[in-house]
Amino acid sequence: MATATKVYVGNLSWNTSEDSLTRTFESCGEVKETKIITDRETGRSRGFAFVTMASPEQAQKVIDTFDGKDLDGRSLKINEAQEKPRTESSGKNYRR
Repeated sequence: MATATKVYVGNLSWNTSEDSLTRTFESCGEVKETKIITDRETGRSRGFAFVTMASPEQAQKVIDTFDGKDLDGRSLKINEAQEKPRTESSGKNYRR
């Protein structure tokens, strides 16, 4: 059974929605999840998203098909997402 694979989608237009991104990428396979990252204070898009495809092959097809292509007036930057390294103090507010 194939493992779902997450891709990073950068240089998004502020007008791009999770629904439109999902519909765009469905041409490459099954989209498991689409998450546009937003600013905590304003709720406005930070200009990038993570899209989880059903398999590594489908994720690669998204990269091959849409990297550098225009969506809502912006040239997309797409690559396989990298796991963010966790630090021991991650999520904790330490003071000295």
